[in-house]
Amino acid sequence: MIRLDRINKSFGNHHVLKDISLTIGRGEVVCVIGPSGSGKSTMLRCINNMESIDSGTIHIDERPVYRYEQHGKIVVDSEKVVEAIRAKVGMVFQSFNLFPHLTVRDNVTIGPVHVLGRPHSEATGLAEALLDKVGLLFKANAYPHELSGGQQQRVAIARALAMQPKAILFDEVTSALDPELVGEVLRVMRALADEGMTMIVVTHEMGFAREVADRVVFMADGRIVEEGKPADVFTAPRQPRTQDFLRSVLERNRELSGATSLEKIQA
Repeated sequence: MIRLDRINKSFGNHHVLKDISLTIGRGEVVCVIGPSGSGKSTMLRCINNMESIDSGTIHIDERPVYRYEQHGKIVVDSEKVVEAIRAKVGMVFQSFNLFPHLTVRDNVTIGPVHVLGRPHSEATGLAEALLDKVGLLFKANAYPHELSGGQQQRVAIARALAMQPKAILFDEVTSALDPELVGEVLRVMRALADEGMTMIVVTHEMGFAREVADRVVFMADGRIVEEGKPADVFTAPRQPRTQDFLRSVLERNRELSGATSLEKIQA
């Protein structure tokens, strides 16, 4: 479904992604973990073409996209083609990014109507079905400022689903939420995983990664250091850098709660 082949990305002199190669199969849930500044979010933004890559090739649905070499020449996809690709690969952000002047219902319908050209009545029916799916149909006429952070994030997920994507990228979608609101968002994401949605999830929620992911990818210093089944990565990490990161998570959880969630996921 999605394949990255030796992706590199720099911002000025800062080399953020270094020869990233990764394949995500259709229906697979891949959780990406690692310290802040390791390039996780930049990788997602490159997959969605919110950031352009410097070298390498991104493949979506078995074809190269955005900017790639073909028959010895560099091909750059048109904006129309890029928009079509983005419709296939949705993205949900940490900061919700809802339109404050639109109701919840209109936030969900705007993409299908203006990007996909769906009739308004059809888009409204879809929006209401998706809001019901995420448990927020009763808030359809509310505005974003009238919602909790967890509710806003669930609306953002419904908005991404309204484009009927083949895959969704989640970028630290719970990190801006109060702890008591995290669970309601993770429940929606678990349900999507159970339904077979292809998902790449950048997250600090180790319990979610351990429970839901088909594969866990650990990134550090702009590289993929280790990847494998969650049980293998969390209980028997091979690389010292992975071991150090998980140890730091363990210690931080001990300091915050007196009991470690990492010990629970390793049990």
